[in-house]
Amino acid sequence: MNESVQRKHKKTGLNTVVSLIYIQGVRAMSWIESIQKAINYIEVHLLEDITMEQIAQEVHSSVFHFQRTFSILTDMSIAEYIRRRRLTLAAQELLNTDEKIIDLAYKYGYDSPEAFTKAFRKQHHVTPSEARKKQGPLQSYNRLVIQVSLKGAEPMKYRIEEKEAFQVVGVKRTYNCQSGENTREIPQFWNEMNSKDFDKQLIQLNNGEIKGVLGVCVPDSNYAQNSLIDYWIAADHVGDVPDNLLAMDIPASKWVVFEVHGPMPDAMQNTWKQIYSEWFPSNPYEPIASAELEVYSEQDPFSPDCYSEIWIPIK
Repeated sequence: MNESVQRKHKKTGLNTVVSLIYIQGVRAMSWIESIQKAINYIEVHLLEDITMEQIAQEVHSSVFHFQRTFSILTDMSIAEYIRRRRLTLAAQELLNTDEKIIDLAYKYGYDSPEAFTKAFRKQHHVTPSEARKKQGPLQSYNRLVIQVSLKGAEPMKYRIEEKEAFQVVGVKRTYNCQSGENTREIPQFWNEMNSKDFDKQLIQLNNGEIKGVLGVCVPDSNYAQNSLIDYWIAADHVGDVPDNLLAMDIPASKWVVFEVHGPMPDAMQNTWKQIYSEWFPSNPYEPIASAELEVYSEQDPFSPDCYSEIWIPIK
């Protein structure tokens, strides 16, 4: 900051603070408006075969980051939101119209009455025929409305790092984010690997700068079309790759690194929500579609004093 700007800030300190709050408020409102705009677009085209790419284009976002932000803030995938809303509207039509069940099945995107009945029962716990006869309560999912709430009183500890490219070694699996497969299957992946003491092997291999066991999320190069991610359980490692493991190069990047304090998995999940609902809307950075890291220390993961980190590449 040059001297003239410093003098100006000293003379108008209060106005400067107000201006910063205003700027951050505008950014937060823009962020919120973008998500609400996408929800509105989904609702208008709810009965059409819309793609994730179309939804993201409406808010000028990459498919990966819009879908990731949506799922972090709402605890469901976009596909799950669309499915819940369609089945909510289908239930309303069953109660209020004489539309045939087979016609409703096709109207709400199902290839057969059997597929419609299976999905309907999963959400409402009754069949379409039983719902029409009013033989049980129905599970209604209302249209999402994003509301502004004052947050930020809880401090977030972070640092910005410039890091050269580095190598991680470990194992990976591929998941579909559109179906919510990643949310369901990744915890099982961790449980499976931990049961084999795989974390101990990674800790022994961890001779790079980032200390700990890594959960690495990498969007597929064709993510906009296939919604696939590779998820790695890995370690920062310099040197030869063991025969039973795979290796991946993480490109050089600028990173924002957040501290995570508290027991798993709640502390990690809560920090992700705070990052996307508070930090990004009020800071002049954007995430980029590259590898994101969760860094787990050797501490007891259930301890209230457990320390972990989240690394997000930014521009």
